[in-house]
Amino acid sequence: MSEVENAVPQRRPGGRASRVREAVHRAVLDIVAEHGVDKVGIPEVSRRAGVRDSSIYRRWGTRENLILDALLAASERALPLPDTGTLRGDLTAFGAALIDLLDSPLGHGLFRALAFVTDSEEITEARKAFWTTRYRLTTRMISDAIERGELPPDTDARIAIELLIAPIHFRNLLTGDRPDAEFVDHLVTHVIRALRPGDDGRAEDGRA
Repeated sequence: MSEVENAVPQRRPGGRASRVREAVHRAVLDIVAEHGVDKVGIPEVSRRAGVRDSSIYRRWGTRENLILDALLAASERALPLPDTGTLRGDLTAFGAALIDLLDSPLGHGLFRALAFVTDSEEITEARKAFWTTRYRLTTRMISDAIERGELPPDTDARIAIELLIAPIHFRNLLTGDRPDAEFVDHLVTHVIRALRPGDDGRAEDGRA
C-alpha cells in the first residue's frame, strides 16, 4: 500500500454520500474500539453499516484506505486545532482536548489500536500515514507561533508537538495515570521552556 497517504478519497458534502460515509466510518470505529484495528474487515463493516461491500470497495479501494480515512476523520472531529492567539493557549487547549479524547471510549479504542504492533505491513503503513497526516495538521500551532514571533524560526515543529503529546500518551497507555489540568499547565511550561531556552515558559508570547 505504497500510495496510502494519497489514497484518502475526496469528501463530498451532504446527501446520500455523506450519510454512507458516516455510517461506514461509525462501523469501522466500533470494530476498532471492540476488537482492534486488525479485525476491521470490509464484509463486517458492510453488514454493520448497511452498505454494500461493492460500494465500499468502489469508494475506498482497500480496507487500509478505509481505516485511515475513518481514523483521520474521527481525530479531526475530536481534536480540532485551537486558535487562542498564543502558543501557551494553543498548547494548553490541545493538551486538554487530547486528554479528554483519550479518556473517552472512542479515543481509548483508537489510540490503543494505533499503538499496538501488528504483523500486517498494510496496517503498519496506514498507521504511519495516520500519524504523518496528524503531525502535518497539528504542527500548524508551531508555525503560527513562529509567525507571531513567539518561537525561533528554526524550531522543529514535529519535535515540539512530540514534547507535548508524548507524556500524555505515556501516562494514558503505560502508567494509567490520568493527567489533569495542573499536569497540562506544568507540561506546557516545560515544553515552552525547552523551545525557548532562558524563558520560564509562562509568558504569553515570546517577544522581548
